[in-house]
Amino acid sequence: MIGAPPARPGRPRVEGDWLLVPAPQPHRPFRLFCFPHAGGDATAYTPLAHALAPTAEVWALRPPARGGRGRHPMPATFDLLVRAVVEALTPHLTGRFGFYGQSFGALLGYEVARALPADRQPEMVVAASASPPAHWAEDVRPREDPDELLRIAGMGELVQAEPELQEMALAAIRTDLAVSHTYRPRPHPPIAADLYAVAGADDPMLDTAEPAGWARHTRRTFGHHVVPGGHLLATVDRPGPVDLLTSIIGRRPERNPREQ
Repeated sequence: MIGAPPARPGRPRVEGDWLLVPAPQPHRPFRLFCFPHAGGDATAYTPLAHALAPTAEVWALRPPARGGRGRHPMPATFDLLVRAVVEALTPHLTGRFGFYGQSFGALLGYEVARALPADRQPEMVVAASASPPAHWAEDVRPREDPDELLRIAGMGELVQAEPELQEMALAAIRTDLAVSHTYRPRPHPPIAADLYAVAGADDPMLDTAEPAGWARHTRRTFGHHVVPGGHLLATVDRPGPVDLLTSIIGRRPERNPREQ
């Protein structure tokens, strides 16, 4: 019907252990796989999922050792985590899709993209609030101060009034940081996906120029963007860089969709 409003997203659904679809779309739009920050969960991408509808359907990663997966152990190393995520995502990598991750999730999303077979590469990878890979191996000092852990994860404001949430967040942050400390970048060819590095203008933990170093990690289009916000751009109460993501997805040329 001409002029009819777009259909509303469906009810949230879980796909296996690893994925949450916060706002399922009735048609088959661009699929955006989202990787949470250290200590974060898939629900952080619920506002983004609704804000992007119907341009894209968000599929958010559900990391172990938190939320609905509290009893599931986190893989012991970063490499094992990448392998587990690749295995979980591969059956769903059909049609047009891309990756978005922030902070720890940006590194994970990039390494997952790099580990995928050639016929399952994303069209684009958006690395938000994250230093380039080589920087992640430079600082492996253990951190135990709760306030510092919440600060480096950008979650202090989100949980400061809820002691129980603080403890849950701290446990998840410690888990993710322990995994991140096992990460060691290795020489490899640039990925065959467009790569966009994004920084929050008010990020206290990252110089806005630093993400430009991601440019060497793609052989396709590279973009470096500074957007309003702090360290965490997409959260449970903020959708994040909706305009930028809508623009990137909307201006991309149609490619032949992968056969389902």
